[in-house]
Amino acid sequence: MTTAFWGEEAVGWVTTGLIRQCTRTNPWAWSRPRAYDGAVNEPRPAASRGRRALRVFLGILLLLVVLLASGIRRDVPMSELLPLYTSDASRFVDIEGMQVHYRDEGSGPPLLLIHGTSSSLHTWDAWTEALTSHRRVVRLDLPGFGLTGPAPDRDYRAARFARVAAALLDHLQIPQADVAGNSLGGRVAVELALAHPDKVRRLVLVDAAGLSGQSPPPIFRLAQTPVANRLLTVISPRVLVRANVEQVYGDPSRVTEALVDRYHAVLLREGNRQALVDRFTGPRDPDLDDRLDEIRVPTLLQWGARDVWIPLEFGRRFERGIAGAELRVYDQLGHVPMEEDPDATVRDADAFLSRE
Repeated sequence: MTTAFWGEEAVGWVTTGLIRQCTRTNPWAWSRPRAYDGAVNEPRPAASRGRRALRVFLGILLLLVVLLASGIRRDVPMSELLPLYTSDASRFVDIEGMQVHYRDEGSGPPLLLIHGTSSSLHTWDAWTEALTSHRRVVRLDLPGFGLTGPAPDRDYRAARFARVAAALLDHLQIPQADVAGNSLGGRVAVELALAHPDKVRRLVLVDAAGLSGQSPPPIFRLAQTPVANRLLTVISPRVLVRANVEQVYGDPSRVTEALVDRYHAVLLREGNRQALVDRFTGPRDPDLDDRLDEIRVPTLLQWGARDVWIPLEFGRRFERGIAGAELRVYDQLGHVPMEEDPDATVRDADAFLSRE
């Protein structure tokens, strides 16, 4: 194995350890852990707190040394990504000062697909292939992700994403569409239905974000953490990306090298890493709990029972909050069931969307 490989492995190993330490409320102070029996232990003495702070300092120092040996990951220019991640169906349209990347394929009733955080329109590849024989499938890279890249005003709130999605439908002269979204994309789909109820016929929410009480995954807590988030804009080892992709799959053995390559490449697109930090350090999206009863369109909820990022309990809360919502649970799948088992999930979604 090459020196570069070992350097990247070391970066990933050290960075993963630092995520656990630095994403606590205060990494320099000892927090009161719960014992296995539920009792709360007494605070550690100052010496223990000092040892912990020393470990954090030495970890950061080690990370910097490894970076010098392995090289910092540069942003990848669009000229390198375009041949790899565009197709004949790819188009770019100016929306709010951004060149939004989208694809418009197939014919029939229109369906808009919206991806989640740190993903891209490619997350819907298998669904698109299955549906374009009888549906018009539109998908886009949200601002700050994929090939669309960063927003000039650094506004990455869900309401802004919904506004961009609505503008894309207007550009394509689609007055009304079915809308499906995964994770953040599910939240954006809800925002679109609330802001433009006339534009949405039916909703499919796949492991959707947006409810109170959701704890952000470690990689997103890192993006919120001062100092650590600065490192995130220049350090993006492939091994760390792989670890996060495996975490969102119910069966990590399904994660392929090509899949990791794609997630890694679009993360490195010029400006995307800074956009990720901006999203998690900027204004917080309000929770949707009190607005679910405003949704008046038929809604299907698809949820992976093994989702550790947004557990199934949130799917059940969506089901209770949206009148008439139907919940489909996939026992062996994780946070991105439309990627992990596209056959089962697209079959259920298509049947739901085909109802009169």
